[in-house]
Amino acid sequence: MLYGVAAYGFWGAVPLFWKQLTHLPAVEILSHRIVWGVLAFAALALVRGRMTDVRAALVDPKTRLTLLASAALLGCNWLVFIYSVNTGRVLHASLGYFITPILSVVLGMVVLKERPERPLLVAVGLGAIGVVLLTVRAGGLPWISLVLATSFGLYGLLRKTVTADALPGSTLETLFMVPLAAGYLIWLTLQGRGQLVSGDVSTLMLLLVTGPVTALPLLWFSNAVRRVTLTTLGFLQYLAPVGQFLLAVIVYREAFGAAQLAAFACIWLALAIFTITSLRRRTTQD
Repeated sequence: MLYGVAAYGFWGAVPLFWKQLTHLPAVEILSHRIVWGVLAFAALALVRGRMTDVRAALVDPKTRLTLLASAALLGCNWLVFIYSVNTGRVLHASLGYFITPILSVVLGMVVLKERPERPLLVAVGLGAIGVVLLTVRAGGLPWISLVLATSFGLYGLLRKTVTADALPGSTLETLFMVPLAAGYLIWLTLQGRGQLVSGDVSTLMLLLVTGPVTALPLLWFSNAVRRVTLTTLGFLQYLAPVGQFLLAVIVYREAFGAAQLAAFACIWLALAIFTITSLRRRTTQD
């Protein structure tokens, strides 16, 4: 429980950190995040004596393939989230993570061939209505929200099935992303561009901190997802979008009119149905 609260609470407040880097391109921020993140994970694995587990996960074909897939989803999620903060659309990111538990029901139907209860189908329908309302209001799909929800929903599904523990798995995920990230930073440097060439000290220090900012909450999440039920994790994951929503509306003053309120109301009602149904199922099982 503490791992879950720490992870989701941190992610709810993390736009405060990424806002300090909005003067940089999202791809460059992501590349630094990956490079410094893998060093942070490797240091933790070394200190905890888990490098043997990292190697064991790396040589196992099934684990390696699963972590390659989860790394791709995670990299996509990181990039889009950073972009949402950089462009003043934290509200869209919040919506994405509100949609995630609803999307989990859809993933269960499509991937696991589950047959959800009728209230959950109503929740999915309400979530879809909320997305449609935002689509009509904005004149296009809220792609940031949908990409964040889809990528993180699939990521959680994969990490639930992988045999590697939290630290070895997260270390390998970031390691698999390093070649592209390091290659991009090297290319920027050779072009005489990028923060490694022309960055000021404060910006470089913030980029270095992206390592622990990335490693710690992801490690907490991975520990939580392997130790608590999906129902419990579903309740805890509301902490992140609530924190992001409050930051977007109260701190960053992003637009939140009648159309946005109607869309969020549909999704919040869907989440209420989702939560009540999950509680009833858990009580019956107990």
